[in-house]
Amino acid sequence: MRYLLPSLLLVALLAMLMLRGYVHSEILADHRVRPPAPTDHVPRKILEGGPVIDTRHGRETTLSVPDHRLVLTFDDGPDPEWTPKVLDVLKEHDAHGVFFVTGTMASRHPDLVRRMVDEGHEVGLHTFNHPDLSYQSERRIDWELTQNQLALAGAAGIRTSLFRPPYSSFADAMDDKSYPVTKAIGSRGYLTVVNNTDSEDWKRPGVEEIIRRATPQGGKGAIVLMHDSGGDRSQTVAALDRFLPDLRKQGYKFGNLTEALNAPSAHTEVTGVELWKGKAWVFLVGASEQITDGLVVALAVIGVLVFTRFGLMLLLSAVHARRVRRRDFRWGPQTTEPVSVLVPAYNEAKCIEATVRSLMASDHPVEIIVIDDGSSDGTARIVEGLRLPNVRVVRQQNAGKPAALNRGMANARYDIIVMMDGDTVFETSTVRELVQPFGDPRVGAVAGNAKVGNRDSLIGAWQHIEYVMGFNLDRRMYDMLRCMPTIPGAVGAFRRSALERVGGMSDDTLAEDTDITMALHRDGWRVVYAEKARAWTEAPESVQQLWSQRYRWSYGTMQAIWKHRRAVVERGPSGRFGRIGLPLVSLFMVLAPLLAPLIDVFLLYGLVFGPTQKTVVAWLGVLAVQAVCAAYAFRLDRERMTHLISLPLQQILYRQLMYVVLLQSWITALTGGRLRWQKLRRTGVLEAPGSIPRQRTGSHDRSPVA
Repeated sequence: MRYLLPSLLLVALLAMLMLRGYVHSEILADHRVRPPAPTDHVPRKILEGGPVIDTRHGRETTLSVPDHRLVLTFDDGPDPEWTPKVLDVLKEHDAHGVFFVTGTMASRHPDLVRRMVDEGHEVGLHTFNHPDLSYQSERRIDWELTQNQLALAGAAGIRTSLFRPPYSSFADAMDDKSYPVTKAIGSRGYLTVVNNTDSEDWKRPGVEEIIRRATPQGGKGAIVLMHDSGGDRSQTVAALDRFLPDLRKQGYKFGNLTEALNAPSAHTEVTGVELWKGKAWVFLVGASEQITDGLVVALAVIGVLVFTRFGLMLLLSAVHARRVRRRDFRWGPQTTEPVSVLVPAYNEAKCIEATVRSLMASDHPVEIIVIDDGSSDGTARIVEGLRLPNVRVVRQQNAGKPAALNRGMANARYDIIVMMDGDTVFETSTVRELVQPFGDPRVGAVAGNAKVGNRDSLIGAWQHIEYVMGFNLDRRMYDMLRCMPTIPGAVGAFRRSALERVGGMSDDTLAEDTDITMALHRDGWRVVYAEKARAWTEAPESVQQLWSQRYRWSYGTMQAIWKHRRAVVERGPSGRFGRIGLPLVSLFMVLAPLLAPLIDVFLLYGLVFGPTQKTVVAWLGVLAVQAVCAAYAFRLDRERMTHLISLPLQQILYRQLMYVVLLQSWITALTGGRLRWQKLRRTGVLEAPGSIPRQRTGSHDRSPVA
C-alpha cells in the first residue's frame, strides 16, 4: 500500500488531467486550416448544387431547401452561456434549428444537448475537437466522428446522420482536398451539410448587418450559418430575436433540416452497450471537470495561504530576531542553577560517546542521565566505561522513548530538564542558552536550534535546507504567535513542574515531542524558541531511513492533533492554542503538503500541452519566493548560502518523497493501522566537543544516499 495507493492516485490524477485536456482541445488538437486548393476533381453538379451533399452509397448529389423555408444552423456549441439564450429565443418564437455540436463541448455540457433534443431541434456532428479534416488520416476522421457520436449518446441517447465539416462554407468551396473527405464521410452514412447563407456573426458586425447577411433573396429557401459558441454571441442572440418574427411575416417557416427536405429524422435512438458507453464517457468527463476544477481551486487557495505563510514567516521572523538580538534583551533573571540532561538511548553505541562528551564540555553546570532503553549493542557499558563525573546510567527494559524520558525525569535532581537524542551533540554554550528563557516564570518549555551535522551528501543538504527554513524559521513565527507546536527531541528544555502538571511524557502518540508541547500550551505555559541553543544531529542518510523517520513524525503529528482536538472548543489558553495553533499545524503540516504534487503535475502538463511559457514563469516564481525565504532563513542562522544550490532539485524530488510519506500516514490513520517505533541506523559521523562538530570522512559504515 505504501507504493501502490500513491501510484494509483497519481495515475488517476494524470488520467483526469489528460481527459480534461482532451475535451478542452489541449491534447491531440490540430488547429491548422488548409488554404484553397484546385477543384479539378470535384463534380460540377456538386460545385453548382445545393448546400446538402449526399455521397451515401456511391451517390454524388446535392439537395436544396424549398423556397420560403429557412434552416437555422448553429456551429461550435453547446456553450454554457450563449446556447441557452439561443434556445430561449427559438422557443419564444416557436422555431427549430440544427445545432452542429463538437464532441468536446457536448461532453462537457450534456444537459444542453439533451435540451436541444427535448425541444425538437436536430443535432449534427461537427467533429470532436474541430480539426480541418483535409489534413487528417482516415483513421483520425473515423475517430473524430466516433467520439462525437459517443458524446451524443451519453448526453441525449441518440446518434445523428448529419455532419458539417469544420471551416466549411458554401458548396462551391469544395476542392480537391476537402471533397474526398466528404465522399469518405458519406460512405459512412452521413449527409454533409454546408450552407448557402452566411450571417458572418463570428465577426460581430452588428445586429443589422447579421440580419442583412442572414436574409435570403427573393424568398428562396436557405441554410443559414450562425454560431452559438466561440466567443461573445450577444449580437447573434439579439439578431435572432428580430430576424425570426420579421421573416415569419414574409412567409418563411423555420424548421429542422429533415423536415424541410421531407426526409426521415436524422436522429436514431441509441440503446444497449453503446448507450452505457456514452453515459460512462459523459460521467468520466464530468468527474474530471469537477475534480480538476476542485483541485485547481484548492491549489489556488492553498497557494494563497502558503504565500501568506511565507509573508508571515519573513515578517515575524524578522521581528523575533530583532527582539531577541537586542543588547538589552533579557528573558528575566539569569538562570545559573544546575540542570538535568536526559539522554534516552537505544542501541546508540556509535554516537553515545560523542553525545556525552559534548555535554561534559558544557559551560553550564549539568548532571547527565543516560537512560539505556534495553540496548543490545553495549550502549550502557560504553557510557559507564567513560567514568565521567556527574554522568549516570539508568537501565530499563525496552519500553520506548517516552517511558525512558519519564524514567530519567524520576531520577533527575534538578527543576529544569533538558532532553536530547542519543545521536546529537551540543555546543559548549547550548545548555546555557537553552535554559535562559526560564528566567520568565511563564515559560514552561524551550525549543532549541536543531541543525543537520551530516550535510555533506545530497540528501543531507536537502534536510539541512529543510531544518533551517522549514523548522527554525517556522519556530520563530510560531514563537511570535505563541503557538509553537513542537519542541524538537534533539534539543529541548522543560520546567519540571510543567511536565508534572501535564502528566509527563505520553506514549499515546509516536510524536511525543509534539504531544507534550501541545499539552503544555493547553495548560497555559509559554513555549519559546532559543536560536543560539544549537544542537547538531545526525539526519537520515538514505531514502529508506528518511522515509521511516518522516513517516513516524507525520503519523505522530496526526495522532497529536487528534488527541488535542478538543482544544478547538475549549476556553482560556487551551482554546487559544486550539483555534490558532491546531489549524495552522493541520493546514501546513497535514493538509497542504498533500497538494504539493499538483504543482509538479500541472508543471509537467503545462510544459507538454501548454501554455508552456506561463507555466515555466509561474513555477519559477514559486521557486523564487521559496529561495528568498530560504536565503533569509540561512542569513538569520548565519549559514553558508552554497547549500541552496540544490534547492530546485529539492523542490522537485524531495517534495514528492514527503508527499508519499504523508499519504502513507493518511492511509495508516484512515485504516486504523498501528505504526511501531522506527529505529534509525546510526553511523556516528558527529564528534564533540567544539563550537561546530566535525564530520568524519571515509567511514565504511555509512549508508548510501539513495
